[in-house]
Amino acid sequence: MDYYIKHNSWEEKFRKPFGAVQSGEKVYINLEAENFSKAELVLIYFDGTEEDIELSSKKINEELYNYFTEINIREDYKGLIKYHFKLYKDCRVIYYGNNLDVLGGEGRVYQNSPKSYQITVYKDFKVPIWFKEGIVYQIFVDRFRNGNKDGKVDNPKKNSFIYGTWQDEPMYIRDASGKVVRWDFYGGNLKGVIEKLEYLKNLGVDIIYLNPIFEASSNHKYDTANYKSIDPMFGDENIFKELCHKAEQLGIKIILDGVFNHTGSDSIYFNKFGNYPSLGAYQSKSSTYYKWYIFSEYPDKYECWWGIDNHPSIDEMNEDYINFIIKDKDSVINKWMKLGASGWRLDVADELPDEFIKLIKSHIKEIKEDSVLIGEVWEDASNKISYSRKRQYLFGEELDSVTNYPFRNLVISFINSQITAADFIRNIMSLYENYPIECFYSNLNILGTHDTERILTSIDKDNRKNMYKLIMALSIQMTIPGVPLIYYGDEAGLTGGKDPLNRKPYPWEHENIDIYNIYKAAIRLRKKHEFFIKGDLSFHDINEDILCYERNYGKTKAIIIINKSEEKSYNIRLKSLGLEGYQHIEDLSIDINKLLDEELVEKDIISEHVKINPLETKIYKFI
Repeated sequence: MDYYIKHNSWEEKFRKPFGAVQSGEKVYINLEAENFSKAELVLIYFDGTEEDIELSSKKINEELYNYFTEINIREDYKGLIKYHFKLYKDCRVIYYGNNLDVLGGEGRVYQNSPKSYQITVYKDFKVPIWFKEGIVYQIFVDRFRNGNKDGKVDNPKKNSFIYGTWQDEPMYIRDASGKVVRWDFYGGNLKGVIEKLEYLKNLGVDIIYLNPIFEASSNHKYDTANYKSIDPMFGDENIFKELCHKAEQLGIKIILDGVFNHTGSDSIYFNKFGNYPSLGAYQSKSSTYYKWYIFSEYPDKYECWWGIDNHPSIDEMNEDYINFIIKDKDSVINKWMKLGASGWRLDVADELPDEFIKLIKSHIKEIKEDSVLIGEVWEDASNKISYSRKRQYLFGEELDSVTNYPFRNLVISFINSQITAADFIRNIMSLYENYPIECFYSNLNILGTHDTERILTSIDKDNRKNMYKLIMALSIQMTIPGVPLIYYGDEAGLTGGKDPLNRKPYPWEHENIDIYNIYKAAIRLRKKHEFFIKGDLSFHDINEDILCYERNYGKTKAIIIINKSEEKSYNIRLKSLGLEGYQHIEDLSIDINKLLDEELVEKDIISEHVKINPLETKIYKFI
């Protein structure tokens, strides 16, 4: 039997306020349905306990009722509250819950085992303005720039491979089992980053995120050998200090990559190969570092990250390790922040205990109140479960920001017509609903990183229309809430599949100038208009090809319209978007689009319709 029941968590008619709420707030919940003898709201708290609340009812008309209540959240509560509805009629029990995708919005009826809605409850916190309003540039140091005037590679490593020219294509040298036996290097260093600070400032960069720079055997440095020493191929403490100082003079902050879940097996701490004078955990149980690691059969069987024996895992809650990384006067965190770092990106946050992340967050805020902590998380970070543990990333005491891989996946899938506009909207709205507002507006919105294909490769599978698709991707990245991240070289037109091809050297003096100008125009667009940084977000459901959303800030509104179809044009009535009564309409997309069409002329929009051609992006400002 069919029943009329409706709840939509995105509409304030049904749930108020929208989205995540602070501890101690009240949440109004409403269900619209036909007449039932009783209706209950079932709450499931973060510790697994449940509470049933009988809903009050109010008649709407002869057929429909509102069933409602108000949840009073405790001042000390942090975590998720899951909920669904339980309704009684004719000796039957009917359930209403979230949709099958568990994305929020309008739900559905269940006969049993309903999917739950989510309310994220968090302790109030603030993300520094410099981060929320900034543009991040990610640098893989070995591949960015050699700052030595003679081009000499500093301190090459034993048994390593140095490329003959900067333009060579990267490759791995592996043995028969697939293990890397010689690490390859181009010779990029921190002097090269210093040399190009003016370039980055001119591009519009405010924040540099450096892949790991501490001493390690590999080119990527995720196998730390010494947390307290810059890799000698990259420079030293003085050069790092100089980088931070000169960057700060240009208004650029430096964020470091913290690899705290594991070290390298070839390190001061583990010292598997005896390359360091210290007594490592692999060499003796008497080692200072022995209790940092987890051995199952000493010394050759030990826990390691994803089974890679070069990355022995750390027991992060070991008191000595906590002191070494966080609490000691000369701790790793203290040292590098006092030398100029303004924040950290935590590698593989899923592998780090919540208590460890909380300690880092608390401590970096003591050192610099306006520092920032970013976590590498590949899914919705609000309800993440890793190793059977419900994570607490976004409840106010851990991460300020997360790597927004869901955003990347959605942008690329939409542009490549693998999903519809409705799919894109539902998934972004789910994050908007689940994330504390500070986190949502601080999401690190990526189009590519050292762990993914390059954006130009991802959107150019069929070798067609890639410039138009790039404009679409950048327009979304620069106009939707969150902090845009540019992976070094994307702005120069670098392409490449998975590692190592996504880690090619920056093509100095061989840049694609057209692509560079598109990036620069897109960044300028975001930085020029405050509503792209601070404005509210809402979507318009047009059709499967048209992604349309607006940003509202004060009395100003921006509309972004993107057509992913390669064949169809569409006419969109401004009245249908609620855009009547505005005295001035300005075309903001002209600066980007004219890079592809020199005949475009900036002008006010006077038509009641907007025509959007295949693979076209249009951005309008309404005052």
